[in-house]
Formats: sequence, structure tokens, C-alpha cells
Amino acid sequence: MHNNDLKEIISSGEICLGVEFGSTRIKAVLTAVGANVIAKSSYNWENKLVDGIFTYDMEEVWTGLRKCYKDIAEYVKEEFNVVITKISSIGFSAMMHGYLVFDKQGDLLVPFRTWRNTITEQAAYLLSQHFNFNIPQRWSIAHLYQSILNKESHVGNIDFLTSLSGYVHWKVTGERVIGIGDASGIFPVDESTLDYNKNMMGQFKEVAENEGFTISLESILPKVLLAGQRGGRLTKEGALLIDPTGMLQEGILVCPPEGDAGTGMVATNSITPKTGNISAGTSIFAMVVLEKNLSKYYSEIDMVTTPAGHPVAMVHCNTCTSDIDAWVRVFYQLAEQINNNVNISDIYNLLYQSALNGKYDCGGLTSINYFSGEPVVKIKEGLPLFIREAENEFNLSNFMRAHIYSSFATVKIGLDMLFNDQEIKLDKLLGHGGLFKIEKIAQQMLASALDTPVEVTDTASEGGAWGMAVLAEYMWHKNENQSLEEYLNEVIFVETKTSVCYPNKEETEGFNSFLKRYIKTLQIENFAVEINN
Repeated sequence: MHNNDLKEIISSGEICLGVEFGSTRIKAVLTAVGANVIAKSSYNWENKLVDGIFTYDMEEVWTGLRKCYKDIAEYVKEEFNVVITKISSIGFSAMMHGYLVFDKQGDLLVPFRTWRNTITEQAAYLLSQHFNFNIPQRWSIAHLYQSILNKESHVGNIDFLTSLSGYVHWKVTGERVIGIGDASGIFPVDESTLDYNKNMMGQFKEVAENEGFTISLESILPKVLLAGQRGGRLTKEGALLIDPTGMLQEGILVCPPEGDAGTGMVATNSITPKTGNISAGTSIFAMVVLEKNLSKYYSEIDMVTTPAGHPVAMVHCNTCTSDIDAWVRVFYQLAEQINNNVNISDIYNLLYQSALNGKYDCGGLTSINYFSGEPVVKIKEGLPLFIREAENEFNLSNFMRAHIYSSFATVKIGLDMLFNDQEIKLDKLLGHGGLFKIEKIAQQMLASALDTPVEVTDTASEGGAWGMAVLAEYMWHKNENQSLEEYLNEVIFVETKTSVCYPNKEETEGFNSFLKRYIKTLQIENFAVEINN
């Protein structure tokens, strides 16, 4: 698309803005119809461990959002000589789950408790037993019930409970709504009603009242919306929160806020039954869209939904690349001592390339990458480990391969329950996220580890912010009765380029050897893992 065409499109306001609040970066993408990227920006932020709780400074939500929007607006002004005032639609997504509660005045009652916290074991277990449905520790309802069980003083003042995306949406529109995918990580959703599960709400009321909590859950949770529905409009105050210059106009349509799992599914076009995707960044999660619900519940597998409401089995692991990133920083510090002009991206490339020369079984080396607790394997606290025996082949290539293997070892354990126990078959998984930035290296290893082809599209690197821009465009631009699946296939992914890596038998055997050592290290007893020898 030529600059003159884009200038006219931007001037007319026929553009969309997607913003995603990820674990380490806030990202924004401005797109034209067809989700063609015009500009993008990002802002780095990090969670903090405060009094034993992983949290973020909520003011940084707005600092990061404003910085991202400012960068995009300045780029558009410089490149196209246009000042952005109108946008057809906006969408916000964020890391799912966690605990954000507010009183009647709209004040935050306790610091944001993120998905990374593993402090709700009692509540998660009790609710899972009551519901006969897996409630993971990071889910919002587990945090609420744990706060009730702990007799925390704030619970009697709760007027609104939401996710991070729901919070941002509420502040810029005044609407207490949530997309169904994000909602399904707050409280279980009924696939037949496409709303919170009423039976489970009744069960929660009983157990909560036994603990003295009498506030109606229905009154404090955001309203559930589907992709394509309108989530409200930007208020004057909301526009100023995004653009303090006052140039961005109020009244812009805002689509339902979604979680990063949902935007990942959209970004990889894996929202129809028998498709799946794997998102690998700070955390890692695999999503398998089901034709029907599982025959039983597993404490290791979440049941969530696509943005359109299809049931999804989700294996979520708290840590993926954090340990790799930590080791890369160490090597970068060494490289800086040798050459001040070295770029950290070059270090990533060198180390990932070196992994290709490692033995398929990593020469006996083992890495455990847990920066925080890992409920899938019943690990309560983070403790990264690197283990070797004296006779192992300790070299850089084996070292890096072991760390890449470690980044997806736990998700493999969870997926084996679906593939083996539930006999679910997938033609391929679609990968996206930081782990796949360096072409085909981690992608090939993952394909062998899962014994399933892994596909990466040329749009996958755009990530969740782009996926959110797609959802914003779908709400504004779709034809009447056009489903999200149809819109993705007919408008967004018509000319998408893909790269597929297929399992390598010897590499699969090598990974399974690594995984046996991994499981032995964790000392997992009676764990339902089948490893093909």
C-alpha cells in the first residue's frame, strides 16, 4: 500500500488500534483494513515481588499506554503528515487472570495480584472439588475465594472484580464488560449460554456465605460479551488517558476487552475446533480448540473459550523464556567486556544457533526453568536449576539446547494428557511469541518434542496487540452475520505466508530422554505422564 493511500486512510479514520498489556511489554499496533500494519510501538515493564506478591504499579499501565500511543502518533505525523484524531475502533487485551478489585468509589482495594502468583492453592482445590471443574490458582475466582478464606478485610468492600484488560476498558469507556475468552479465566463459562456458569455461581454463593461473604457475584463481575459485539465508546476522560494532548476524539468504538490467550488464537487463526496454538514468551500456554468438552477434568488443564465462545483446553505454564533470558544477559555482560558495541540480539542469535549443534539428548544436561511456582507439576515456588553429572558433555551447544528444551518441557507434560488420555489429534499447532523470533530453531525442537508439526505464520510475530486490532476491526468492519472464523479466513489470512517444521524422529527420542531426566529431577510421583520410548 502506497504512502498516499495510507495517508488518505489515516485521515479518514478508517484505522484500528490494538493494545496488549503483556508480562514484560505493553504493545500497540495501528492497522488499516485487512489488519495491515501502519505503525507499532512498545513499552517495557516488569512485575515486582512485593511482600511475597507478584504485582505491577498500576500507574505504569497508563504511562506505558500513553508512551505507546505517543510513539505511534509521532510516527504517523512524521511519515504521513497526519495528526490522528479519529480511529474507527480500539481494543485492549492483557495477561489473563489475577485479582483486581475495586470499591464503590473506584479505588483499588489491594495491589494487583498477577497470574504469576501461586498463593491460592487451598481455594483452587476446594472450588475445583465443589464445581467438579478445574479452577487453577491464577484464576480470579480462586483469588477471591482465598481472600475470603483468609478473612482479608477488603472483601466486604468489593464492588467490582475484573481482569487487567477489563480494568483498562472500564477506565476508558466507563463500561464494566469483558470478552468471553478473558471472562473464562475469571469464572467458568457455560458454552451453551455463553455466559458465566449459573450452577457454579450458585455453588459459589453457598460456600462463600458459609465464610461470611454475602456480596452477589453477579453484581461484581463484568458483563460477558462475544467478539463482534460493541463494548462501548471512548469517553472524553478515556481519550485523555490515552492521548493527553487532547487530539484523540471521544466517541470511538471500543470492542470487548480480551485476554492474551484469545488474541494469540486470533493472531494464529486457530479458533476453530481441531486447531491449536502455542504461545511462548515469558509464560507458555498451549490452546486446543475442542469439538466437545473433555470426558473428565484435570487439575493440570484449564477449560477456557475462544473469543467466539468455543471450548478450549489450555495447558498454561508460568515460565517459558525467563531462564533463557537470564542466561543471555550473563553472556551479554561477558561480550560487553570484550566489545562495547555488541548488541544483545546478536547474543540471542549466536546462542540459539549454537543449540543446533547440541546433541539431541543435550549430552545428559538438564535445565529446570521455574522462576515461579508451577501448578502443572505441583511445584509451589520458583527455583531455576541447571544440573549435570561429571561425565556429561558440558559445552555451549548442549547447554543452550537444554535450556530451549526446558522452556517447553512442562507444557509437553500437560499436552500428553490430551493427546494420550483424551486421544485428541491435531494436524498441527500454530506457534507465536518471543521463543519463535529466531527462525525455525525453537520451532523445530518444539515440533519434535510434541511429535506434531508446528507452523509459524508471517503474522505470528505481530503478537497479541495485532490480534486485538483484528478483533477491533472485526467488530467495526464485519458484514452482518459474518462469523469471526469467516472474517479471519476471508479478510485477514488470505495471503498469509507460513513456515512449517515437522518432527525429527531422532530429535523426538532425544527430547524424551531429556524429559525423563527432567521429571526425575522434579521427583514427580504417580504423575500421569506417558513417554514413548
